[in-house]
Amino acid sequence: MKYGYKVLLWLLLWQGMVLGQALAAPSEVREDLAEYFQGFSGTFVLYDLETERYIVYNEEQSRKRLSPCSTFKIPNSLIGLETGVVDKEDVFTLKKWDGTRYDFPYWNHDHTLASATKESVVWYFRELARDIGAVRMQSYLQMIDYGNKDISGGLTQFWLGSSLQISAREQVRFLARLERGELPFSQDTQAIVYKNITVAEKNGAILMGKTGSRLQDGHWNLGWFVGLVKKQGETYVFATNIEGADGAMGGKAREISLAVLKKMNVL
Repeated sequence: MKYGYKVLLWLLLWQGMVLGQALAAPSEVREDLAEYFQGFSGTFVLYDLETERYIVYNEEQSRKRLSPCSTFKIPNSLIGLETGVVDKEDVFTLKKWDGTRYDFPYWNHDHTLASATKESVVWYFRELARDIGAVRMQSYLQMIDYGNKDISGGLTQFWLGSSLQISAREQVRFLARLERGELPFSQDTQAIVYKNITVAEKNGAILMGKTGSRLQDGHWNLGWFVGLVKKQGETYVFATNIEGADGAMGGKAREISLAVLKKMNVL
């Protein structure tokens, strides 16, 4: 059994390397998208699963590893559900608020996995990571080949401006592999997480995404928005990040992403 697990792990990692080579596919560089990133250093990466082509703004930044911040709630949720740490019926994923007062009022009450994802409730996902445990967390990050896979910054904070780092291209590769069923998560688990990160459904298009933000010394200096668009049988995976002295937040990255996706007629 021990050796079977090692073989499975090797196969998954090998599969990831092969897909990684495949995703190093033709790229269209779109430096004209700079107009959307005024005041920030940032990147936008779009991958079309049908044509296997990239569209990239700021190639260098697209490969720069940064803290995933709250975009890590996607793999954290997947791992929590797959290991049985949280139930697949949302009503049974309830975690009680411990009374700690947070600056974000919507954090200050009990949450389920769905509501904690929607409101980006950090304390909920810290508890989820603690329940998963370091051994299982590290094992899954190895299996899904998520960024630098480094949880040394602490089990309840490694993804929050700490040791775990991932690039925009790697975010896209992770979501593309998830969409293709090439990661060790069941269809039920994936469907639940997709439902939780669904942002909008309009004109036959479904937008799924998760923001992430980093606050340091009172300044928001990193923002993410990563996700998928499904419409008329087509699927696109995207990732945007922005860096700046202040104002670089997930909400701004989402605003930029939506504008670019509309410009490209993806939305």
